Amino acid sequence: MNNILVIFIIVALILVSLFLIVCIAKLCNFKLGINVKWMARTGIFAALSVILYTVPFLKFKVPFFPPFLEIHLDEIPALIAGFAYGPFSGIMVIAVKTIIKLPMTTTMGVGELADLIYSIAFIVPAAIIYRYHRNIKGAIISLLVASVIQAAVASIVTAFIMLDFYVFMMPGLSMEAILAMCNKINPNITSLGWSFVLYVGLPFNLFKDAIVIVVTFVLYKHLHRLIDKI
Repeated sequence: MNNILVIFIIVALILVSLFLIVCIAKLCNFKLGINVKWMARTGIFAALSVILYTVPFLKFKVPFFPPFLEIHLDEIPALIAGFAYGPFSGIMVIAVKTIIKLPMTTTMGVGELADLIYSIAFIVPAAIIYRYHRNIKGAIISLLVASVIQAAVASIVTAFIMLDFYVFMMPGLSMEAILAMCNKINPNITSLGWSFVLYVGLPFNLFKDAIVIVVTFVLYKHLHRLIDKI
């Protein structure tokens, strides 16, 4: 019974993902040579990304980072989709998983908005570079460059925009309370500006990206022949 339920959920997610992909494409009037096969493949990766993004036990916290930061691996399907079918496919995977997650938000949508921005900053550069260098060396370069870009974007946007926005959207929460949580983990964090970027933002994002890169390469080893045929 459990296996049937899991299969049903996966199929439902794929169908919902396909529906959202079609809606987004029509809404934005995209004309990028999208066809049914492309949408189906992108929908499958979107469904996998949704599962990795929404299932609680597939996400985890890291003891040496503040408790409001979580590691989740939903960027891996988006990254593979971006490698296989182009940057737009990766963007669609990210958009779909964000839309599906929004009704389940616990951060008034702030966390989902942040994840959307940071994932795009990672997936798009990697997919664009790999598009012109479709080999192992190109994959390594694309992932390293994308990791640096995302770490910089995520750290700065979090410190100077998202934390303020989060406090604004969450009554009863203050910047002082967030700073206290950070300071408890690392006494060197004296502010939610550049100190936060240096001791939290950059290390956390580089650590997360390292995990994503390693897992992606393990999968890439088995999938690269299929990807290169596309």
